[in-house]
Amino acid sequence: MAANNVSSYSDKETDVIIVGAGPAGLSLARALAPSGLSITVVEKQEMAVLAHPPFDGREIALTHYSKELMQQLDMWDKIAPDEIYPLRDAKVINGYSNYQLHFEQPTMARGKPANTLGFLISNHNIRRAAYEAVKAFNNVNIITGHSIIDVKNDHANQIEAKLDDGRLIKGKLLVAADSRFSNTRRQLGVSAQIHDFGRTVIVFRMQHTLSNQHTALECFHYGRTLALLPLEENLTNCVVTINNEHAGDILAMSPAELAADITQQLKGKLGEMHLVSTVHHYPLVGVHANAFYAQRSALIGDVAVGMHPVTAHGFNLGLSGVGILSKLINEAVSKGKDIGSQTLLAQYQRQHMPHTRILYHGTNAMVSLFTNDSHPARLMRSLVLRISNNLPPVKKLISKQLTG
Repeated sequence: MAANNVSSYSDKETDVIIVGAGPAGLSLARALAPSGLSITVVEKQEMAVLAHPPFDGREIALTHYSKELMQQLDMWDKIAPDEIYPLRDAKVINGYSNYQLHFEQPTMARGKPANTLGFLISNHNIRRAAYEAVKAFNNVNIITGHSIIDVKNDHANQIEAKLDDGRLIKGKLLVAADSRFSNTRRQLGVSAQIHDFGRTVIVFRMQHTLSNQHTALECFHYGRTLALLPLEENLTNCVVTINNEHAGDILAMSPAELAADITQQLKGKLGEMHLVSTVHHYPLVGVHANAFYAQRSALIGDVAVGMHPVTAHGFNLGLSGVGILSKLINEAVSKGKDIGSQTLLAQYQRQHMPHTRILYHGTNAMVSLFTNDSHPARLMRSLVLRISNNLPPVKKLISKQLTG
């Protein structure tokens, strides 16, 4: 079977080592697989989890560009149509004001007719689709249930990765795709800017009696942020972001108490609400690597840049990085050039990092303002929304980022 668990070798040589079989790592494997390169993916979770990922509460907002990339990688069609939710438009609310910054339903996106800002797909469905897309390729091997504990990149033509059971994998290029808390990034000697927001993200699904109109809502309430991601017309993913010291209060609520709390936060906008999923929580930490490559190695996905979720750019940036890096590698293969050369990797950074830096620091600045509840900050928050709403060039620029 292709893309299978590898357990019989002692040492192995390969072309590309990918650390992490999350959506970014598997997307890269799928993008490189047609080139004929030998690809080895190392993942600490078991194969059964890759094939059948559990629901984790996270809904991923995807741009039209990300949809195009997922179609090219045979991922989009592996997700059931009724599990792809249209995101028609989006609104932003400051405090408890009725004033809204509104990003309207578009008529065009990426030069084509469109009637949605983007799409929402559950993270576990993206993970499963990525695995389904890559498993048919005989040149992709996935080692599961193990992690890489050491990396040596001091060879001119080769990089070595040591597994937790002592086995060695030698390759021409290693790509770190494990997580924003990547141990591989540290082993490669790549530093990163880490922003701990001191907040917890709590996610769950609510069913409600009034329609959400397929409109996303970002409520910067005082003391907490509540994002509503519309799935079905009467089903919404709720994302509560709150200071760590208060997270336990929400996590301790019964389903009825949580539904009542969210209903109160929304002033009944969605009618009667009921919790219909498990509740999940995650630490809110932003990360941006100071370099996207080292000797015979590159960073993609959250290892390169882990975003605050408020602008919904996390996996979109990960896919963009996959698109850039895979194109450079595939071109090098077709020309018989070194896929791990410093020239190639530096080009990847030049093409990818300027965009990620702007979004990362811009998002952090916006979050700092809109989670500051001092009186001057409240006035500034209101002013920023009104300026953004009434200056067409600003609004158009933000909408373009949302659609991709």
